[in-house]
Amino acid sequence: MKKAILAGISALLLAGCLSGCGKSEIQPGDVTGFDEGEILVSMWVHTIEDTPEGEAYKKSVQSFNENFNGKYFANVEFIPRNDSGGGYSDKINASVMSGDLPDVITVDGPNVSAYAANGIIQPLSELSEDEKSRYLDSIIEQGTVNGKLYALGAMESSVGLYYNKAILAEAGIEIPTPDDPWTWTEFSEILEKLKPIMAEKNGYPLDMTFPVGEASIYYYAPFVWSGGTDLVSDSGLEVSGYFNSEPVANAMQYFRSMVENKFMSAAPIEKLFESGRAAFKFDGAWEVNTIYQSYPDIDLGVAPYVVSDSWDGGRYTPTGSWAYAATSKAKNIEAATELVKWMSNEESGLLLYELTKSLPSTYGAYDKIDVFTEDENYRHLYEQLRDYGHPRPKTPVYPQVSTSFQQALEGIALSGKDAQSELDKSTERINAKLERYKRENENQ
Repeated sequence: MKKAILAGISALLLAGCLSGCGKSEIQPGDVTGFDEGEILVSMWVHTIEDTPEGEAYKKSVQSFNENFNGKYFANVEFIPRNDSGGGYSDKINASVMSGDLPDVITVDGPNVSAYAANGIIQPLSELSEDEKSRYLDSIIEQGTVNGKLYALGAMESSVGLYYNKAILAEAGIEIPTPDDPWTWTEFSEILEKLKPIMAEKNGYPLDMTFPVGEASIYYYAPFVWSGGTDLVSDSGLEVSGYFNSEPVANAMQYFRSMVENKFMSAAPIEKLFESGRAAFKFDGAWEVNTIYQSYPDIDLGVAPYVVSDSWDGGRYTPTGSWAYAATSKAKNIEAATELVKWMSNEESGLLLYELTKSLPSTYGAYDKIDVFTEDENYRHLYEQLRDYGHPRPKTPVYPQVSTSFQQALEGIALSGKDAQSELDKSTERINAKLERYKRENENQ
């Protein structure tokens, strides 16, 4: 028996057996296009067919089958997530126990390490350096665990520090270059300067929230990374001295200062930035299109992400989205790898962008989409990904790290709890989850 404990953003995958009686596979002729002599590659994706994202996946599968006609045949099953993030995760969990996993699955990027550590996915066939060089560095880093490539991103994502150009012009504030971003100290001085201006507008300098769930670590772990540390060790098995380190405590205390200095509202205010009552806002890449479509009076800009005063120029900005991986049940890893590569390639990325506006995972796709060269805001988001993108912590207990980060941020920044004490307690809880993996590592 091999126990498996992993999770999506909001649901844990329970313990399960990787062996067992699997369901019978479809045979040639059972599905239109699957012919004698072809190798079947089964796949699950995390959405329904009748959505723009589902349509993109369906078209990419069709083009794969056309390209590999006579050799491989991909059969895709659409399994949507529910509002709590379950559904798809529950299906994988049940299939881990029964042995009914398909050959290829979609995995949310931050969970790749957890899936790998629990034997749910296996390393891909070796890619050439030329093949790997087509993907953003963040995509390869996200999918690599202990030196082995397990997953390739179907798309990428980022968070922008958005600003209202008219308000900053009124305050006489100029935006720095990406290679020389504002430090925490400089940003605080700017927010202080903006306070009287925003008070006249019945607003705040910064539209910033500490949301429950995955968004907290996604948006704000960069404040930790820019301070020269991570939340976990490189092995993913140590958090003591990382999660509760001085740089993390400093970041948490900086967030607290935002609240104490009234640079932001302690309680979220709906559409604060969009209504012109905030000079800055942290939000996902989707915010650009939201402003363009629904708030055309806002003259939008994207500033470089703020860095710690001790930033050394390293990668630190938000990344991470859905990826493809070959499961441990894939008997033909070469076939599964070909499907993973196809579903994440330039052509598939262009299709996903066309239908969903999701950021691509390959350099070639960005080169072929005019908006990333012609629109300064989209260009800044791409350049931020390209030059400074940093994946979320890679650890088999990522769900616990994510939840602990959110809880610590809320307790310290909003409730004023002692930063070191809260981080120490979180570290103890994460260590308890890591014990099993440490033992397994020692026994290898």
